[in-house]
Amino acid sequence: MKIAIGADHGGYELKKHLVANLQKLGHEVADVGTDSTAAVDYPVFARKVAEAVASGAAERGIMIDGAGIGSSMVANKVPGVRAAMAYDLSSARNGREHNDANVLTLGAGLIGSGLATQIVDVFLNTDCSEPRHKKRVAMIMESRPGATAPAVAAGELSAEDVRRIVLRLQGMLGGQAFGFDHGGPCVGECPDTARRFLQLGAGRLSSGPDSPGRIPEDIARYIDHTILKPDATRQMIDKVIAEAREFGFRSVCVNPCWVARVAAGLRGTPVLTCSVVGFPLGASTPDIKGMEARKAIRDGAKEIDMVINVGRLKSGDDDFVLRDILAVTDACRDGSAVSKVIIETSLLTDEEKVRACELSRRARANFVKTSTGFASGGATADDVALMASVVRGAGMEVKASGGIRSFTDAKRMIEAGATRIGASASIAIVHEAAQVSVNA
Repeated sequence: MKIAIGADHGGYELKKHLVANLQKLGHEVADVGTDSTAAVDYPVFARKVAEAVASGAAERGIMIDGAGIGSSMVANKVPGVRAAMAYDLSSARNGREHNDANVLTLGAGLIGSGLATQIVDVFLNTDCSEPRHKKRVAMIMESRPGATAPAVAAGELSAEDVRRIVLRLQGMLGGQAFGFDHGGPCVGECPDTARRFLQLGAGRLSSGPDSPGRIPEDIARYIDHTILKPDATRQMIDKVIAEAREFGFRSVCVNPCWVARVAAGLRGTPVLTCSVVGFPLGASTPDIKGMEARKAIRDGAKEIDMVINVGRLKSGDDDFVLRDILAVTDACRDGSAVSKVIIETSLLTDEEKVRACELSRRARANFVKTSTGFASGGATADDVALMASVVRGAGMEVKASGGIRSFTDAKRMIEAGATRIGASASIAIVHEAAQVSVNA
């Protein structure tokens, strides 16, 4: 996550502590000052933090002065900012859940570094998701000084008119949450959009125009055509690109060093470029995974398949695993890429599989994925069904990968709930599907 942080002279030492911790967790930190304990005026730095958030240069802001009160007042003068002072975990959680605060202010004279670290963690990992709270946040933003209604052409409905109509419909429906703005992206690429539709009572979601069609006719659109061998050569990569162009697979999945070549080779086609991150062991640190994902996206990747830290999950260190996943999902959101989380099912108990899926939900990933194909086992229909049962309600999807070598294998995974298949035997699967279709 991109975070702007500032402090006056009284908050300088606490700011140093928080910056180091945020960077350790893999966040991208913009420190706007101050840079010493020499006396300065806190409004200068509070405004810098607020303006970074309001402009979109940062997703969240943190400002520290002696008490946190004055900086909150300054930040809230900047249009688009919702600053909240927090002095304990409850106030930090409330500021996010109820008010969707995007700037946190802290009083260095009131709290120590340990509590401040916990407050920041709650602030960064709590979402405002309840429709009733979101409605009130909209009212907060409409009530800021100087806010004026946009001009509306004669005969058109204003945003305020639409809001009133929606509120009226809510009343007619007995207070049921009623969302009305799709927001643009298809649900397969935007879990937040999917969640809004699910809140309306939708029982199933489709990824839109690019969704796979009937099996077996459109089986190719389910498949990420994969080559992740350590000895893959340039000629082998070019062959996979040509095959993907011919058969119309959903993506080509390669190691990061080949991303730029694949993206160039697929330009002008609907086939996407996919890269793996932290592959195949998942044991690199969150900051490295985040940087690896960002580099792959800059090179042309539109999808990222990251491997979780399996050892940390099995050790019960869920906070670390969440940070691990967030480092990549944040990079994907910044780069408009789809994120898939490989949980390596063959190494996990069912309870651990559920925890891994729940952590992926919290990190707002687009997919959970079964396997790397490099561990002791691959995808099973039972694992796919279990994973789907955990994430489906959040609008997420499941990718089955590892040991899928035939159309029969692929069909079994899709029937269990998979919406994507990772395979190196892609062409054999497509040929077998075509034969099944002819004989049907």
